[in-house]
Amino acid sequence: MTARIFVKLTLGVLGVLAVALTAVDFLVTQRAQETYVDTLRRELVEKGRTLALTLPAQPDFLRLAEAAGVRLTWVAFDGRVVADSEASPERMENHRTRPEIAEALQGRTGSSLRRSPTLGIRFLYVAVPFDRGALRLAVPAVQIDAQVNAIRRDVLFSTALAFLPSVVVAALFARYVSRRLGAIIEYARQLAEGNFRARLDHSGRGELGILSAKLNETSEKLEFMLDRLEAEHTELEKLERVRKDFVINVSHELRTPLASIQGYTETLLDGAIHDPNNNLKFLAIIRQNAERLARLTADLLTLSRIELGQQKFKFAYYRVNALLSDNVDSMLPLAQKKAIELAIERLSERVEVFCDAEAVHQILSNLLDNAIKYTPDRGRVSVGAQALDDDRVEFYVRDSGPGIPAEDLTRLFERFYRVDKARSRALGGTGLGLAIVKHLARAQGGEVRVESSVTGGSTFYFTLPTHDLGLAESGAVQQELTPL
Repeated sequence: MTARIFVKLTLGVLGVLAVALTAVDFLVTQRAQETYVDTLRRELVEKGRTLALTLPAQPDFLRLAEAAGVRLTWVAFDGRVVADSEASPERMENHRTRPEIAEALQGRTGSSLRRSPTLGIRFLYVAVPFDRGALRLAVPAVQIDAQVNAIRRDVLFSTALAFLPSVVVAALFARYVSRRLGAIIEYARQLAEGNFRARLDHSGRGELGILSAKLNETSEKLEFMLDRLEAEHTELEKLERVRKDFVINVSHELRTPLASIQGYTETLLDGAIHDPNNNLKFLAIIRQNAERLARLTADLLTLSRIELGQQKFKFAYYRVNALLSDNVDSMLPLAQKKAIELAIERLSERVEVFCDAEAVHQILSNLLDNAIKYTPDRGRVSVGAQALDDDRVEFYVRDSGPGIPAEDLTRLFERFYRVDKARSRALGGTGLGLAIVKHLARAQGGEVRVESSVTGGSTFYFTLPTHDLGLAESGAVQQELTPL
């Protein structure tokens, strides 16, 4: 056992050293190349500026390039190659779009490390402006690679020599640790066999000494761990009850419209379809329950997508007033049917929030739909927003309805919870709208709350951030189960 641990530790340390050597090689190569290229670029800029100042009207480009040790190209202002030390200008493309030339023609120094379309090899290009266009100097990348490889070999050789003492130290360390770990493994075997009275020598103040001391405490804590397991088992049973309650609730909510549809359909099939006094009435009831069933199914799917992190969000910056106006415009026909005044309380036009516009539309639509349903005819519903601070904006929907008892406020955002079940079903509610509101708000980094009194109406609030919180566009930030 101890020998195997010794071998594994030694090989592990050697592996770490090999990884370190590889990392040094990679980092040195990158840094050496960056430093060398940067230095060479500055040298080429200085040469280019000197040549630009002294370039005669009819220069001998081949001689100048050999003297400077570079490839030399003269490009006119229209991008035409006037002269080149290594290629015929007549066969070269227009260079106006070359990145370094484009910069030089605009009066700035440009540079680029890329493959030459003319010669087919990589060059480091530097172009400087002068009074007759742009002057470009180029050095083959193979020269850069050769210099970097030379630096790399020197560094690797020095690093490898420095690692040799580390190998000896690693072997001594592995021998010490393997003995201690062998004793710890043997002690763990005894604990696994049920010998909780065994004790391990935990002399020393290092990590292995601490580990030994902690293992000696294991037998004393087993009872506590068993208690924890029992508690977790109880929690799992609780979650299972929550799941069963959810299934029961969903089944109940689905059963009601299905039973109504089935009953009235059978009545029509039994002959009521020929009864001019009731057939249209029964068909209207069937349609009403089918629509309720469709709404319930859609809300369940929406809530499920949000809770499972499958809801896709498209976050962007939106003007607060535009979000309010869009939702009010879509809800006006519903409000006009009850002669309800639908008012907007606007913020400054410059105020923006970072959110998903569709999700905010669904939040406001659910809140406005509830407000209009529970507000009596000729009442008033207002929607607006207020800046809480530089980071948050709070939206609100206020109605003049009957209000909500204080004991119901804490449960309003639970699935299928209704203050007045009979009235909620009569108005076509699914019992999921406020749960969807809560999850959509939290998925965008916001919170929800409600204020209400039995005689003073209700106000529902939700917040949105004014800047990007870095939220995943496909995730749900709500981790706990929604209460039933």
